[in-house]
Amino acid sequence: MITRPRRLRRNATIRRMVRETTLGVDDLVYPIFVKHGTGEREPIASMVGHYRVSVDELVKEAEEVWSLGIPAMILFGIPQRKDEMGREAYAPDGIVQRAVAAVKERIPELVLITDVCLCQYTDHGHCGIIKHGQVDNDATLEVLARVALSHAAAGADLVAPSDMMDGRVKAIREALESEGFKDTGILAYAVKYASSFYGPFREAAESAPMFGDRKSYQMETANAREALKEA
Repeated sequence: MITRPRRLRRNATIRRMVRETTLGVDDLVYPIFVKHGTGEREPIASMVGHYRVSVDELVKEAEEVWSLGIPAMILFGIPQRKDEMGREAYAPDGIVQRAVAAVKERIPELVLITDVCLCQYTDHGHCGIIKHGQVDNDATLEVLARVALSHAAAGADLVAPSDMMDGRVKAIREALESEGFKDTGILAYAVKYASSFYGPFREAAESAPMFGDRKSYQMETANAREALKEA
């Protein structure tokens, strides 16, 4: 007897019923860059129609996002101060921490995801702590865990490490659990390539490295099997 999978394709209604993949508003996450100041809405040249906004403007935008049925936002912070350790990334009064608290006060139901990385916050622009001219993986893990904890304490629903350090998810999970944030989720950037396509983002986040590149921790663009290993 012949197999007839076309039975499930014979009209639009059946095809809709058996569709494996759907995309709707519930699948969307709204990205936004937040900076210090008041009434700030700075255009991003590399991302036409997008802005770096202050916390008060962010709250207005969050209200519109929620009214459109979009369930989540991801916040990228632009600090006022940069240093070799990226200290504002985990400061209780840092830009992301303030932004999360402000949005949650106004719209507690909106899911907030926070980018966890150091490149915007370090004066050298790399995603980790520099020792002897190299990004020190394990020293960076300690700082990333502090960043994630500070975001969770501010009210973030999920933290999103984008640094590509080895062991970051484990380090963050252990830190969150140890401080009682067992319900805070982790949405990791599992596979991040050292790609020129990140150029517009680096401009938007003011995070271009001051020396070298990110190829020692972000992935080689030619590798697909390695991506599965990372994931």
